[in-house]
Amino acid sequence: MKTTVLLAGALLSVILTAGASAQSVTYKAELKGSQEVPATDTKGTGTAKLSYDKATKTLKWTVTYSGLSGPATAAHIHGPAEPGKNAPVAIGFPKADSPIEGSATLTDAQAADLAAGKFYINVHTAANKGGEIRGQLTAGK
Repeated sequence: MKTTVLLAGALLSVILTAGASAQSVTYKAELKGSQEVPATDTKGTGTAKLSYDKATKTLKWTVTYSGLSGPATAAHIHGPAEPGKNAPVAIGFPKADSPIEGSATLTDAQAADLAAGKFYINVHTAANKGGEIRGQLTAGK
């Protein structure tokens, strides 16, 4: 009896964990000057790691960068746009200092654009007002 209860508890734990992970999608981006449109000549680089919870429609992010030409003046998620295309700001970040952490609730249209790979992150500086580094968001670990 005790073994059956333990096995049932372990099975329930596995099922609940699998269900929770099916509701969450991880996204990432490598931010580089070569990804900007037009490309920038910068030593700056960065990474973005995001998690989207399908059930709550909550997108959480952590963006880190270094080596920019000067202090970041702004940073955003833009979309919808394919790589090599520009788009308006979809989600603004309240601060641009690295690390940038935050979250937002997405609309259904934004969630569809995210899943389709049509969002990118860029970081702006005074020397590169249109953006110094950029990275397209892709699903992955």
